[in-house]
Amino acid sequence: MDFRALGMGVAFALMWSSAFTSAKIAVVYAPPFAILSVRFLISGLIAVGIAYALGQRAALTRRQWVAVVLFGLCQNVVYLGANFFAAQYIEASLAVIVASLLPLLVAGANALRGERLGAVALMGLLAGLAGVLVIMGDRLSGGADSFGVFVVVVGVLALTVATLLVQGAAPQGNVIMIVGLQMLVGSAALFPLSLLTETWVIDWQWPLIAAFTYTTLVPGLLATVTWFLLVKRVGPTRAATFHFLNPFLGVAIAAIILGEALSLRDILGVAVIMAGILAVQLSRMPAEALARR
Repeated sequence: MDFRALGMGVAFALMWSSAFTSAKIAVVYAPPFAILSVRFLISGLIAVGIAYALGQRAALTRRQWVAVVLFGLCQNVVYLGANFFAAQYIEASLAVIVASLLPLLVAGANALRGERLGAVALMGLLAGLAGVLVIMGDRLSGGADSFGVFVVVVGVLALTVATLLVQGAAPQGNVIMIVGLQMLVGSAALFPLSLLTETWVIDWQWPLIAAFTYTTLVPGLLATVTWFLLVKRVGPTRAATFHFLNPFLGVAIAAIILGEALSLRDILGVAVIMAGILAVQLSRMPAEALARR
């Protein structure tokens, strides 16, 4: 892995991890589904406009269209919708911990589908799951909202299913166009949901404007494009290795910006989760290299 890929991976992890904190700030001032709907509309139009300027077109294969719609619904509507909704009830750091289950759940599901896991990967998978469960149990016993936790768990399960269904269908070209189309799918689905379930009362304070602008342009657009370019450059397994940074970065950003308290058990749990994710992903690299030969 070259230095450019390394920089892209760290930048993606930092941007992705910060999204939970900006969401927590935004939902204090506006309804979560309304925020997401407008965010995806703006991000999607910007991405499509940039794509057209670069000569990219929405001439996709049937498989790519399926991936666009599926990811637009599962990632942008169910997964992110669940996280923004739950941000009204639980701390951003807890949402990050639950979201860190994604690479572990994908690895476990692939194992059930026949992918062989070595001893190191299996130990990493079990350690990562144990770390998440320890932190969740500690937070729930300390008064964390169980409904909010349930919602984010549903979200990460939805994204896991979508990831499994479209594995191998990652875009090889028209990356920015596909990112924009996925966001527009999310906006189109979230807008009527917001009208049906929310009252559009928005308190236009500067924290909302700052959080909305940031989440629209950075985690919403730049991080997504960075991820697809990283996958194209180094492959999905190597790219997924950077997810091991998300628990630490997400918890640290929430603590610094929101002042969320961290216990010693939280810190130990995050360390175990990071080690587990890293072990699972690194153990899969030799298999990926062998498959390319």
